[in-house]
Amino acid sequence: MMRLTLVTLVIVLSSQTGSAQQNQAVANPNTANPNTAAQQPFPPLSPAAQAQLQEVLAKWEQQSQSMKTLECRFLRWHYDHFAAPTNVPATKADGIIKYAEPDKGLFRTEQLVFFAGMNGQNQPEFKPQPNQFGEHWVCNGQQLIEFDRSKQECRIQDLPENMKGKNIVNGPLPFVFNLDAKQIQERYWVRQVASPNADIIVVEAWPKLQELRAQYKLVQIALNEKTYQPHALLMYAPNFHPKTAPKWDHYEFRDIKRNAIGAGLAKFVGNFIPEKPPANWKIHRHQFGQQPAQQQGQQQEQPVQQQAQNPAGLKG
Repeated sequence: MMRLTLVTLVIVLSSQTGSAQQNQAVANPNTANPNTAAQQPFPPLSPAAQAQLQEVLAKWEQQSQSMKTLECRFLRWHYDHFAAPTNVPATKADGIIKYAEPDKGLFRTEQLVFFAGMNGQNQPEFKPQPNQFGEHWVCNGQQLIEFDRSKQECRIQDLPENMKGKNIVNGPLPFVFNLDAKQIQERYWVRQVASPNADIIVVEAWPKLQELRAQYKLVQIALNEKTYQPHALLMYAPNFHPKTAPKWDHYEFRDIKRNAIGAGLAKFVGNFIPEKPPANWKIHRHQFGQQPAQQQGQQQEQPVQQQAQNPAGLKG
């Protein structure tokens, strides 16, 4: 599955806009190859579609940047049709996301189960696997800290100045947190597409930069039509193909609490920003985007596989 470096684009399309016609329906993820030279993977938007997209992005940005704190649960279905039957997730996970402006965040998987076959009623069964816990990362504004609970190791990456504060959108916390409509359009080809639900707005983002295309091919974000809060996010693997590489992640967000902590910001942040990893864990330190230097007497740490989130069909 792909890592939530971007809390991707799952936007809900308003039924009042007529965007299905303007935006030429939902995109086919096969139309762009992330390994070729970057070029727009869909035809240019009509003036009307472009104007509507700007309105959606402006409203989304407004609600996003008015958010001081966020706490929510997430559900994730990872689909891989080579690891589980069609329309059955290969893994299911649930966990928690927390955020405090401008640059502090948490993403932690709390339960992870794997497809274990079909039962006697032809229903899928899921079971945990030994020593498999899922992702857990924290951004404290100065560092991105990744906890590998299976190995009891911690990877601490110091963030450069241009990825701190308001510019965290360029790092591990974009889209859901401090969305900047201008920056998003500089880094992605964006369009609004037809939604399966009249209460949802759906936006697609195709990465322009190779560093992003190496993580995922396409992101779809579903927004609540009234609040412009993210409802779901679908992220496709970099090599996604419905036949040869049918892999994607589907996230949904539940129990969303925005700006709900009153005067207790310090306590809220302290509950999810640890001062240091557990004392008995092995720690690797380096600059963000670089591999850790080989330590004396130790083998160099193997590169952590970059995961991206994979989009699937919207639920609900």
